Amino acid sequence: MPCPCVQKRSADCRSRARARHTRARLARSGSALAAAFATGLLLLLAAPRAHAYIGPGAGFAVLGSFLVVLAAVALGGLVLITWPLRFLLRSRRRRRAYAKSQVDRVVILGFDGVDPEIAEAMMAAGRLPNLARLRESGAFARLATSCPAMSPVAWSSFMTGTSPGRHGIFDFLHRDPRTYLPDLSSAEIRPPRRRLKLGGLTIPLGRPTIRLLRRSKPFWAVLGEHGIFSAVLRVPITFPPERFNGLLLSGMCVPDLRGTQGSFTFFTTRQEESLEHIGGERLSLTNENGRLHGELPGPPLVSSDSGEASKAPFRLRPGGDDGAQLEIGGEHIDLHVGQYSDWVPVGFRLGPGMRANGICRFYLRQLAPDAELYVSPINIDPERPALPVSHPPAYSIYLSKRLGRYATLGLAEDTWALNESVLDDASFLEQCALLFDERKRMLWNALETTRSGCVVCVFDTTDRIQHMFWRYRESGHPAPVEEDASPFTEAVEQSYEQADEVVGELMSRLGDRDALFVMSDHGFKSFRRGVNLNVWLQQEGYLHLKDGASGEAEWLRDVDWERTRAYAIGLGGLYLNIRGREAQGSVAPDEAPQLRAELIEKLTGLRDEANGAVAIERALDTAAVNPGPYADSGPDLTIGYGVGYRASWGAAQGQVCGAAIEDNERRWSGDHCLDPALVPGVLFSSLRLGSDDPSITDLAPTVLELFGVAAPAYMQGRSLLAGEEKGTALSD
Repeated sequence: MPCPCVQKRSADCRSRARARHTRARLARSGSALAAAFATGLLLLLAAPRAHAYIGPGAGFAVLGSFLVVLAAVALGGLVLITWPLRFLLRSRRRRRAYAKSQVDRVVILGFDGVDPEIAEAMMAAGRLPNLARLRESGAFARLATSCPAMSPVAWSSFMTGTSPGRHGIFDFLHRDPRTYLPDLSSAEIRPPRRRLKLGGLTIPLGRPTIRLLRRSKPFWAVLGEHGIFSAVLRVPITFPPERFNGLLLSGMCVPDLRGTQGSFTFFTTRQEESLEHIGGERLSLTNENGRLHGELPGPPLVSSDSGEASKAPFRLRPGGDDGAQLEIGGEHIDLHVGQYSDWVPVGFRLGPGMRANGICRFYLRQLAPDAELYVSPINIDPERPALPVSHPPAYSIYLSKRLGRYATLGLAEDTWALNESVLDDASFLEQCALLFDERKRMLWNALETTRSGCVVCVFDTTDRIQHMFWRYRESGHPAPVEEDASPFTEAVEQSYEQADEVVGELMSRLGDRDALFVMSDHGFKSFRRGVNLNVWLQQEGYLHLKDGASGEAEWLRDVDWERTRAYAIGLGGLYLNIRGREAQGSVAPDEAPQLRAELIEKLTGLRDEANGAVAIERALDTAAVNPGPYADSGPDLTIGYGVGYRASWGAAQGQVCGAAIEDNERRWSGDHCLDPALVPGVLFSSLRLGSDDPSITDLAPTVLELFGVAAPAYMQGRSLLAGEEKGTALSD
């Protein structure tokens, strides 16, 4: 997952519901279809009017829920009317599609960040019995990750069977060469071209557009072209959702309702403290006759050119030292100190007749001596989505009606709130547990409704907990720990045990002709020291600051580009300031190869003299290690950090100040943005594998072969099926 410093981007998308091969999976009988149609009609009648709005900062846009619900109602009616004909056509097509299939169903369970060293040690100690059983009956191997070893890159390689040079995702962020500013690497967002100004009111004319920047088709789209259905749950870099023959709920990079990658709000009556929160806002609660009043900020008002936020006013009525009643938007919710509320629907008026709907959780930290209230990032409401977060759009509504409201934010675990001590370790783990349970319910529903085809589900909490609790795994880590560390010393191991329990229950639900893969996108290591490459480049004479600048300004705003030859953006990329490519390039194109080679030589094996350790294992020529048609869209160099090292917090924010290498003193204490050879993932399989060195690009062609579908020519991975074991599915 990304460093919290990059959790500030969002997006909008266009997607229309399709009747074929979608509602048939959501409802398996005529009566169920009728109920779905009635539910859609009720939603339409109850839904408030909503339109598009433009989000802050990056200009991301959100489409109103009215069109989404209207599409759901129309789809429900079409499904109901055409059900008999579609049933016959589907049965015929299914027989053809599965004629060459070796299995009835493939299930892929992803646990983000599970590390092979930890998993192997825990299996040896008997603490992961279900994964051990899967290893013994099938196969287990370390899974080579992508280069660089980052979640958006790795999961893109997983789904497309290609390296970054062919899918175009090289980092969480990429830079705009016209401005040198960072942007989300997975999507391009453009506001409506035309707007109408009526006095102080700005009305967008037309829809904002969003384009998924990941290239190459995911394997489930290829399966769909051959009549094989897939259900895909929360796989990263699937936003905006693409149309295909199946169901999909988007994962990492879905924004919150405010247009960011996750911004919490912290309310308090304390007045003397002045804190600036990078990952959220700190706002005041006012006391009026014993009731506490606050305003929850939402999306920007359409009438505001400066991005002024809409507000949802609320009141807290304390009921003693351990609870209070929350009044917001006509809802009355009982809050208890130290407990999360359920998801609470919250509406925001953006302008005349314009409204956006979200959901959030409230966590009452304390009432005395000062009141403190944490509010989670405002998620897009899956029941009344302000933009499609699923394919078809009706799928998110269906899941919410069937399972209850759930998180839609791509980065739902609020790591920033823990980093900034707004949440403590215990409350963060509780939040993770709630999100984990939501994902389980989705998985069981997908298994129940997808009896043949492919099911893919990714769980994120293993990654998030390792990021935040690695500091408890090793003594002397510079990150802070609780005075009583005993409840958290095995938080990482307990998250692995939680994952193992899901694997065990899943195996009990599978049949003889089901194939199971359990995998992670990368492993994990300690993050003890941060490297600010821009400071190093300045010290070596490759980067210069403007006269009198301190380098403290974010996003390289203090850099003198006319004298700068190289700079770093993101968590693992270094760019050359090439003339004709960058807006203020200073390096002639014919000088770039020599400069690239010079930097590779200097950075490879770079030592941290204070610790006597290697901070950077390798600096790699990105285009050479990731060739392909989109290789030029990545950084010029990819940095492979050594164990214990990663890009520093200042580097991640584009600052050029402080030491080149310094201690990491934040709770975010583990990471995987290292040399890929140091952080492989894991692969468990119910099938015997024909390779001892599988790569994350190999899963896509393997799944295609199991269903008798030839891998497209663009896929670089190879099938992992052993010749004599092909077709051997899960058995007891």
